[in-house]
Amino acid sequence: MAVELAELIEQLRSELTSAMHSGDGADVQFEVGPVELELTIQVEKAATPGAKIRFWVVEAGADVKSGSTTTSRIKLVLDPRRTGKAPGSLKISGDAAEGER
Repeated sequence: MAVELAELIEQLRSELTSAMHSGDGADVQFEVGPVELELTIQVEKAATPGAKIRFWVVEAGADVKSGSTTTSRIKLVLDPRRTGKAPGSLKISGDAAEGER
């Protein structure tokens, strides 16, 4: 299964926003620091004139054999910030889920 890189980042943005709003006024809050993602991606360019290059996030170990597609591993470091707000840290609150630190 593959998902476009932009869609993955949009979903991450949505999840962070949801967590932030659900924790408003909570006793326990966590600061959001840099978000690091390690991804296996496919880079694909269609053979049609003017075609865009597309980045797909794929499952680790995915086998790609197309001549116009290459698979690479990348690391993205995102630093979440709120627009229209004074600089400062974002806070997410709530109980830690199993496996979270």
